[in-house]
Amino acid sequence: MEDRIYVFIIGTAGCGKTYFTKAFSEYLDMKRIDHIIVNLDPGAENIPYQADVDVREWIRLDSIMEKYGVGPNGAQIISADLIAGKVEEVKDEIMLYSADYVLVDTPGQMELFTLRASSELIIQSFGKNNCVSVFLFDPVISQRASGFTSLVFMFSSASMKLGIPQIPVLSKSDLLPEHEIEKIVKWSKDPDFLYDGLAIERGISRDLFHMLRDSGFIREVIPVSSITGFGMDDVYEIIQDIYYSGEDIERLRY
Repeated sequence: MEDRIYVFIIGTAGCGKTYFTKAFSEYLDMKRIDHIIVNLDPGAENIPYQADVDVREWIRLDSIMEKYGVGPNGAQIISADLIAGKVEEVKDEIMLYSADYVLVDTPGQMELFTLRASSELIIQSFGKNNCVSVFLFDPVISQRASGFTSLVFMFSSASMKLGIPQIPVLSKSDLLPEHEIEKIVKWSKDPDFLYDGLAIERGISRDLFHMLRDSGFIREVIPVSSITGFGMDDVYEIIQDIYYSGEDIERLRY
């Protein structure tokens, strides 16, 4: 297995992917771990980090809109497909660096990465055994049992589509009071407690809940804060366990 580890940051729009990427990069800097950042979002503006490899060097949203006569949403979809044709060029740029970690910041709309063919091509090119994803649970959506379960469903969809180990992370935990964080973490550790919350809301079907539970997709989330750096050490240790300490990769993959 190649020593280089590719960490894909994915999640719903507004969940904090870009700032998590920045915070995890700063954490790796603190530990003096050589790494680079790859921006895969052609529509990104004013990103808070310096991208070492940036897809906007090849594909820009405004140019796509002008060339194809589409709006921002249509341009995002076209761009996601065009990235597939630039995979080798992106990889060639990455290989110029001797980094141990490659942090990959994915497009804001999760489905543009997880559901398009370009994601499979990118992961295959990088080497599936070298890739892991960090799935960010939005803290606002996660406060309701139905919202948390919906995110678990998206987590499961991404796991099945990407086929790589996936780490569930509760982002922006500094925005939540301690009792809310404890409740969300307990939902992720105790499906029966989550089921009780769903029964009160009556917002998610029992069949969906049982499918997620029985398939093992309800897994303990790691609270993190991109502001304070809280939880970054936990994420790093799990990644290390996956690749260097014999962690059960199949358990994290599906």
